[in-house]
Amino acid sequence: MDFYKNMKKGAIIVAHFGTTHEDTKEKTIDIINEKISKEFTKLDFFQIYTSRIINRILSRKGIENLNTSQMLEKLKKDNYSHIIIQPTYIINGTEMEALKREVEQVAESFDDIRIGTPLLTSPEDYFEVVKVLSQESGNLLDDEAVVLVGHGTEHSATSAYPMLDYVARDLNLPLYVGTVEGYPTAENVIKQLKRDGKNKIILKPLMFVAGDHAKNDIAEDWKNTLENEGYEVTLDLRGLGEMKKIQDIFIEKAKNLENNLPKDILKKKADYAKGERSSH
Repeated sequence: MDFYKNMKKGAIIVAHFGTTHEDTKEKTIDIINEKISKEFTKLDFFQIYTSRIINRILSRKGIENLNTSQMLEKLKKDNYSHIIIQPTYIINGTEMEALKREVEQVAESFDDIRIGTPLLTSPEDYFEVVKVLSQESGNLLDDEAVVLVGHGTEHSATSAYPMLDYVARDLNLPLYVGTVEGYPTAENVIKQLKRDGKNKIILKPLMFVAGDHAKNDIAEDWKNTLENEGYEVTLDLRGLGEMKKIQDIFIEKAKNLENNLPKDILKKKADYAKGERSSH
């Protein structure tokens, strides 16, 4: 279970979707990279951008970022034996699925390679994140609410957004969750706001970095839609990656990998077949 046992040469990789916006990169990606590099002193630090589109745009500007496959190939050639990969994704969607599949293709080239989980994975994650977001918003009046807008996805992981909204309802907190491209929509959120008698809205991105979607879809489209419905809207366009407590959650997920292997469902099933106790 000890990641460092028998380690010859180790690395930690922080996997970001990526951004072309330098202003939000400095406040989010650069900061968490620095914190993680200082936290894992036994490992060499690397970052990857997993978005091929963003990497292509940056490459035209002379900025080169390796993607997952390129980085792992480089580390294999450089004789790294132990790898920790911590993504800064919000949900377990297409990017996380792609990350895992790319790692699986080369996993046998390393003695030990471990992947951390996105921000919203376990039920405990949802409660912790909702509480952090509530604390960041401060004390609100009865007619005030926070509307969080995520990217959205066609992947089944889109269920993470209504779950986060459900947890906020469970904790009786005035946080409402919508998406740019998916469910819940702006119309779904407005229906809840009207039901709960909210009039003043703090509009925030539910994204690690505040890039195009935050500056255009949220700051313009969502804001206009809410204002056209009569709401007074205040923008808070900080990416989640700017919040220290959110950064700490990702760091803790990475630290957890030092002494715990990621769950292997096939191993669990094999253990159940041998008669080991399960929760069913």
